[in-house]
Amino acid sequence: MSQADRRHTPIKWGSTSGALLCCALLLTGCATMPDTGEVTKVGNEQRSDSDPQVRVFGVQPQKNEQPMQIVRGFLEATTSDEADYQTAKKYLTGPALKWDPFAQTTVLSGGPQLDQEPASAAREDTGTTITLTGGQVATVDRKHSYSPAASTYRTSYHLIKVAGEWRIDSLPDGLVLSESDFQRIYRSVNMYYFAQLGPEESQVPLAKDVLVADPVYVRRRIDPVTSTVQALLAGPSNWLQPVVTSAFPDGTWLKSQKLNLDDSGKLRVQLGGSVTSLGQDQCQRMAAQLLDTVQDQSSTQVTSVDVVGPDGATLCALAHDQAQAYAPARVVGNGAQQYYVDTDHRMVSVAGNGETAHPVPGPFGETAARLQSVAVTRDGQTAAGVKSDGRSLYVAPLASGGTAREVLTSEARDPSEGLTTPSWDGLGNLWVADRDPAHQRLLMWRDGRTTEVSVPNLADGQIKALRVAADGVRMALLVQQGGSTTLQLGRIERSGTAQHPQVSVTELRAVAPQLDDVEAASWAGESRLVVVGKQSRGVQQLQYVDTDGSAAYTPTLPGISKVSAVAAFEDQQRPLLVASDEGMYQLPIDGDWQQVSPDGTAPVYPG
Repeated sequence: MSQADRRHTPIKWGSTSGALLCCALLLTGCATMPDTGEVTKVGNEQRSDSDPQVRVFGVQPQKNEQPMQIVRGFLEATTSDEADYQTAKKYLTGPALKWDPFAQTTVLSGGPQLDQEPASAAREDTGTTITLTGGQVATVDRKHSYSPAASTYRTSYHLIKVAGEWRIDSLPDGLVLSESDFQRIYRSVNMYYFAQLGPEESQVPLAKDVLVADPVYVRRRIDPVTSTVQALLAGPSNWLQPVVTSAFPDGTWLKSQKLNLDDSGKLRVQLGGSVTSLGQDQCQRMAAQLLDTVQDQSSTQVTSVDVVGPDGATLCALAHDQAQAYAPARVVGNGAQQYYVDTDHRMVSVAGNGETAHPVPGPFGETAARLQSVAVTRDGQTAAGVKSDGRSLYVAPLASGGTAREVLTSEARDPSEGLTTPSWDGLGNLWVADRDPAHQRLLMWRDGRTTEVSVPNLADGQIKALRVAADGVRMALLVQQGGSTTLQLGRIERSGTAQHPQVSVTELRAVAPQLDDVEAASWAGESRLVVVGKQSRGVQQLQYVDTDGSAAYTPTLPGISKVSAVAAFEDQQRPLLVASDEGMYQLPIDGDWQQVSPDGTAPVYPG
């Protein structure tokens, strides 16, 4: 097997001290250091490591390096593709050898600023201190969960001389990475857990087996399948944990040393812990979590998962087709139709990538409908519509001969202060916010019963729009506060009884913190949204974001001006539909914008 090595440009630390080596993986690949060629110091050129065949390795400290060079070399070594950071640890001594690189990752907008304490204080007998500062954009915790964090980060490294060479003897646990290095080293993947729906589980047949996506970040080139399964076993993110559950018993651990799909696409996962006494139903649910979680890591389809006990005996097996009984798509629907409100205030539909809209069957497709906005159940059988006065919410079948019935009313005098566009989850609940300044409220309607939903940390913000996820445990909200509108993600918690449910949307967190003013948003994947908004004093943007607040790794969307509303679907093969000043436009996959109609408002998919 041939090898090639190339001298590597540095991380943005800007250093002449530490260095990195790359090993270009040719054809069958190579993950070892080159056995010829000298180690060279690196300069300030930009790195180009997006190629997945390129492996990056750290270089150990060189003789007579000064404290600043040691710290830079250490930081560069932490960006290597070594599983255990052994080279980075060569820069450490004494108590610092207990450094835990997995405690958390601090992500900076650019390279950090390093400063050494004044020379007069840097005596060799007591050591010296290097401070690191930078603009922090995010933190990734021990559970691999990403959280935006716009602040100034500051930490320090203390160094002493050991046998005549400077080494770090005190430093913070975790990693400090530039944003570009973080994006190169890590990738976002979804773990899957079962929704906890409280009293609704007894009312909805699908409720027990609804899988919810929980995005985490794992290292791209360090056994990502094994890493993702280990993250799955560690449990959901702290934010999502109150509304989901795992089929894996507490204390379950991965006994398999390294997970790989065999040639047929089968994954065999050996577990340690109290798994041998579980029933087949729970074992199948564990397999469903594994299959959906691992599927995103493989370029080929995972055909089946075998769950294996500590003694090597197979506890259960789940084929890909069987796993569809648990797949998130069960509550998402197929999204074959798109809908919007035409200039006659009727509800019209567009099939797939079709360019012609037709009035829907039933009362909402009639001229007398007088609609302002609409929503459609996931099965496409029923619609909800807010009248043009903004005060009345009706529900009607999408079938000829049906009748519409009023289910909610607002006391707002201005249509813009009345009911928001409604939204259905995949369990049959209809959600809407009443923006009446005298009585702002969030409401859930189901089968003739209305429940007022609390939003504890909304403070003095006002809900301008909402979109609920199909799983029924997450909600995207446009919240107006202090003159700007931001996109927030809330967790839907349920308690009480089936007869007297108590529902709240809690722990709102920013999803698109880079946008100061968000105009519209829609679910565009199991853990992704498409957002229309502006940065401070910037122009309007149409972009994807992940539900953890990180920028989704998707192609840039082609520009389109003056978008007022957007509709997307969890199945990412479906086209976008937007309302703009120039009409209703559709964006097919791998295509360009196509006009559906010169006019129209309030585009939606089922949901």
